[in-house]
Amino acid sequence: MAVRLLSVGVSDLCIGKPALRSLSVSSSTVADALSALKRLNESYISVWSCDHSARKRKAAAADIDDDHQDSAACRCIGKVCMVDIISFLCKEENLLNPESALQAPVSVLLPDASGVVRHLEPSVSLLEAVDLLLGGVQNLVIPLPAGTKLQPKPSLKSTFHNDSEYCWLTQEDLIRYFLNCIGLLSPTPNQPINSLNIVDDAGIFAIQYDEPAAFAIPLIAQSHINQTSVALVDEEGRFVGDISPFSFNSCDEKVAAAMVTLSAGDLMAYMDCGRPPKDLVRLVKQRLEEKSMVGFLELMEDDLEISSGSCSDSSSSDDESSTGSARSVRSGGYSTRVVHRSEAIICHPWSSLMAVIMQALARRVSYVWVVEEDCTLVGIVTFTGMLRVIRDRLRSMAKAENPNFCPVWIQA
Repeated sequence: MAVRLLSVGVSDLCIGKPALRSLSVSSSTVADALSALKRLNESYISVWSCDHSARKRKAAAADIDDDHQDSAACRCIGKVCMVDIISFLCKEENLLNPESALQAPVSVLLPDASGVVRHLEPSVSLLEAVDLLLGGVQNLVIPLPAGTKLQPKPSLKSTFHNDSEYCWLTQEDLIRYFLNCIGLLSPTPNQPINSLNIVDDAGIFAIQYDEPAAFAIPLIAQSHINQTSVALVDEEGRFVGDISPFSFNSCDEKVAAAMVTLSAGDLMAYMDCGRPPKDLVRLVKQRLEEKSMVGFLELMEDDLEISSGSCSDSSSSDDESSTGSARSVRSGGYSTRVVHRSEAIICHPWSSLMAVIMQALARRVSYVWVVEEDCTLVGIVTFTGMLRVIRDRLRSMAKAENPNFCPVWIQA
């Protein structure tokens, strides 16, 4: 069974996946990416490089049909999300003129290092896909099966490239797929995470809640790359909450102003409600005026006209509320606010792998914080660690089923 599972083609995981929405790297701006994320209600937009003119020149020179030439003329070269845009606006050179920064080419949002996305053929095995995702690739771009023939149009609604539509797979997709056969992996899913060597205590990004949120900007950018988060702790190292790159997907560009004016704890409160608390909006405006940041003041004007509604706390389970409830931060200005971070998911070193997987999947994040009973931060468990345990368990089972089983290794 394990051999068969690891040999499944990735096309099986693409069934029902939506086609990617895309932007052109050659003609799109940061403002275009911002507009697309808002209008399409997408967490990520794929960015493509297409050189149709080169393809046509090659076809004309060879005197052959252009439709059959250079099928790789279009390549997905990256992805952008709201945290990319906000981090870009928070750069020192963009603080005084965010409107001008929004007119920069979308390529400024893409990481310098390539390899975040990678194209795969539908026939590639599940094991190969897992190895790639564990090797640093975040999105596997795969052509969808041919369906109704549609004419591609030059708009965000067009998802055709190389006469095909594409989807992508992430670590979350593979974790969900393996969840369907989790009983096969017994007893591993029931083992505590501290016995599986997946609690990362070295790669934690953390900041004290009363430090300026601006100190967290590079940490947020790095945690976005690592698909983790930035923990907020008190003076004794107890976990208070987090500032997650995932939480920026429900924000707009105005949160950049909060990041450069508020404390980390206040930023967490600012992002925690459906609409920022009115008192914090006024505080942001006051500090922007003090810093003569006119551009961000103009961005904030809409929020200043709208009074915020009440923001109620929520909890997902009795276990989470017992250790992940609000903490009163020390007195002093707005830092006396009681903060509850509903998105900050926690577990304990003795929590089972299965419980942690279910927590992460339920909240659509790729990590779970690990704390002691007194909320002292121990580490973090990520999809990467979970996926590695699942892969290794399946490999050992496949070897037991077939001693001649030899996984196909590929270069990440």
